[in-house]
Amino acid sequence: MPTHTMRAVRLHEYGGPEVLREDKVPIPEPGPGEVLVRVHAAGVNPPDWYLRGGLTRVPGEPESTVSLPVIPGTDVSGVVEAVGADVDGFAVGDEVFGLLRFPSFDGSAYAEYVAAPASDLARKPAGIDHVHAAGAPMAALTAWQFLIELGHDRPSPFQETRHRPTALDADTTVLVNGAAGGVGHFALQLAKWQGARVVAVASGAHASFLRELGADRFIDYTKSRPEELVRDVDLVLDTVGGPGSSRLLRTLKRGGALFPVFPGQFIEGETEKLGITVSTAQVRSNGAQLAELGRLLDAGTVRVAIDSTFALADARAAHERAARGHIQGKIVLTVA
Repeated sequence: MPTHTMRAVRLHEYGGPEVLREDKVPIPEPGPGEVLVRVHAAGVNPPDWYLRGGLTRVPGEPESTVSLPVIPGTDVSGVVEAVGADVDGFAVGDEVFGLLRFPSFDGSAYAEYVAAPASDLARKPAGIDHVHAAGAPMAALTAWQFLIELGHDRPSPFQETRHRPTALDADTTVLVNGAAGGVGHFALQLAKWQGARVVAVASGAHASFLRELGADRFIDYTKSRPEELVRDVDLVLDTVGGPGSSRLLRTLKRGGALFPVFPGQFIEGETEKLGITVSTAQVRSNGAQLAELGRLLDAGTVRVAIDSTFALADARAAHERAARGHIQGKIVLTVA
């Protein structure tokens, strides 16, 4: 490495997108079990703007690990530059991607280099570039852990019971609310991969995009209410979540399940009366699951849609784009 400093985007205070500032900082040293990654692209995700806005403790974590100034970001794709002690499986020059140290705000991905736990990384699929690879980790792992396999037995901060995905096959129908967004477009594709029929709910601008990804039915929520048009689905994955989630209960058959990505609010007793399971999970870093997703990405079975890309120095503009909403796929920062 020619120099010992790197460019990184940091927060020195909390606030709007304007608080994101490019600084020169020391290149980190990889500790035991870590590799140093030369970052080529970094994904932009909701926790990045929650942190920027002043949320410093991830749900379920006992205390904040954040001290200002802090480098936001969790999703990276890049090349291994150095390998710490106790790492086997990765060598200098390997192309890798990963969700770093989540759940925590210690990812430090908006930078030219990052020290990454080797267990959070997988080999970047050869068939996709760094921008597309950086768009995958958090959103694709969220869809995978909700729909395919949780992959750990840590308790969720949102519920006492362990999240159990619904078995998906040709006899199941899944409704994905917010299907064009990061998690939504992966969930649609993973449900199709499992053979399920998928009803995609999004705004009208995304209709052809979602049909291309395999949606069997599209509902434009700006023109109609899915709960009035759809009945007897087996599973609702609600990537929007929050207070509006309970209206989607009406679309489910008895014995069905509603998975809100952001925990919703439900009237006590309502779900039991309808015979519906409501369950949520918190995404966790998982290199092994990412390697499985990598195979699907390599084969083209699942693809990463990119809404827009911004240079690292333009992180503010990337966050402004996120704030405008109606994102189709992922927003990614290009670093090198």
